[in-house]
Amino acid sequence: MAENQELFCCSICLDLLKDPVTTACGHSYCMGCIKESWDQDVLKGVYSCPQCRETFTPRPVLKRNTVLAEVVKKLKKTGLQAAPPPAQCFAGPGDVACDFCTGTRKQKALMSCLACLASYCETHLQSHYESPALKKHKLVKATAQLQEKICSHHDKLLEVYCRTDQQCICYLCTMDEHKGHHTVSAAAERTEKQRQLGMSQQKVQQRFQEREKELKELRQAVKSFKVSIVDQRRHTILPVSSNERERERERERERERERTFSNPTMSGPLSEN
Repeated sequence: MAENQELFCCSICLDLLKDPVTTACGHSYCMGCIKESWDQDVLKGVYSCPQCRETFTPRPVLKRNTVLAEVVKKLKKTGLQAAPPPAQCFAGPGDVACDFCTGTRKQKALMSCLACLASYCETHLQSHYESPALKKHKLVKATAQLQEKICSHHDKLLEVYCRTDQQCICYLCTMDEHKGHHTVSAAAERTEKQRQLGMSQQKVQQRFQEREKELKELRQAVKSFKVSIVDQRRHTILPVSSNERERERERERERERERTFSNPTMSGPLSEN
């Protein structure tokens, strides 16, 4: 019995059943848990099983399952209790909480159902994997923005993209205000947008590489120009300097000759008469 005690746990509070009741579909819950769950469906007028989502109208009258109650009572006498979930399983700030967990601390949701418009933790998600009816529901990674994925006019999944109006719509919109418009599936449009984005990024990268190459060539041209200017100045200044020095020496020699002619004593002693 201890090995199968999880069979006697409420899938809403995840604890051993308290005042167990069994719905017409065969699933069992704590009396308080299922009442609280169904109290949220009063305005809809349709009540569903939290596990298999089978609906009931009107609201079923719940009766205590005495057999289950006795089994749970024996389990409690043995000191066995349902193991509490690990601390990391509880939803924290920024996490999406499971819509079907009760109590002050709810478990972290793993997936959100776009058909049920609810998010589920690992335990409460099992029914979507086991129930034939729920297996058809579309599950996505847990998100708090479920309503953003639902058409505000028809309460259907936004799974169509209208290229005429450039917005996501549901399939009922294609028969209503978007009738005759150019539409594709949202998945196809997403793929096309990703392809276009990839091409745009490739073009930007190509232009960047071209500009980088042009800049490199420009820098090289400027460097070469500076080198040519330096060489030109060197070849221009050196001959001028050499010629100037030669002219200066010639002027010095000329001044020396002039001094010699103007002062004969410097050329040698005078002859006697």
